[in-house]
Amino acid sequence: MNTQKRVAAIHDISCVGRCSLTVALPILSAAGFDTSVLPTAILSTHTGGFEGFTYRDLTEDIKPISNHWQSLNIKFDALYSGFLGSFEQIDLVADLFDTFRNDNTLVMVDPVMADNGVLYSVYSPEMAMGMTKLCAKADIIVPNLTEAAFLLGEEYIGENYSKEYIETTLKKLSSLGAKKVVLSGVSFEKDQLGAAAFDSGTGKVSYAFNDKIEGYFHGTGDVFGSTLLSALLNEFPLEEAIQIAVDYTHECISLTHKAELEKRYGVCFERAIPYLIKQLGLS
Repeated sequence: MNTQKRVAAIHDISCVGRCSLTVALPILSAAGFDTSVLPTAILSTHTGGFEGFTYRDLTEDIKPISNHWQSLNIKFDALYSGFLGSFEQIDLVADLFDTFRNDNTLVMVDPVMADNGVLYSVYSPEMAMGMTKLCAKADIIVPNLTEAAFLLGEEYIGENYSKEYIETTLKKLSSLGAKKVVLSGVSFEKDQLGAAAFDSGTGKVSYAFNDKIEGYFHGTGDVFGSTLLSALLNEFPLEEAIQIAVDYTHECISLTHKAELEKRYGVCFERAIPYLIKQLGLS
């Protein structure tokens, strides 16, 4: 009997604004995967560019959902966590990893908690440090530069960094426990933006860049992470996977920019899905 890879995406739902599960679910599905979801919180909108949003913490639902999945003997090829709704969820998701992972399961943690040097409004410094426990259980982690600083307990240095700083940071992050680290939002030239990766198994550092489009675009971290996982599960090596993720994210931003769409609703990733399918060799 033929099988289809199954992913569990553990993220929040922002009812308006393209990020988290409203990005992860369609991208992973388009990439060919049976995608199950475990919502960590529900927000009326995402937290960037909108005021007065509602927020419902779903901590109490995680264990019952996990228990039911376990009773059904559901297997997952990948476990993918993002924004968590409370400090208690760190242990709950860590337990879920232990319960459902096997020798062939890819565990990816995107420690979604901060950007531009600042923690998100619903996060605390204690929760940020607690995220290191979850990262220790991952095969691959995908922080941005701000999240990397919080995970390492270091000061955020902004955009004034060298290649040596990036590579040292990658290796420090790997020492938290994950064998592979991808650092997003990396730039050494003003007109280029991309990501850096480190594989502790090979000791190799790799980079991927594309043209930088000026402006701040919400949800691009979730687009990048979901695309990266899609490429890895489609058997692309890490260095090729990060380039696919950078290129697709750029394509989404480019389409949004050209259409002059309101940025606070996130990038127009839907119109770029055919591009992603082609990049993954699925068309």
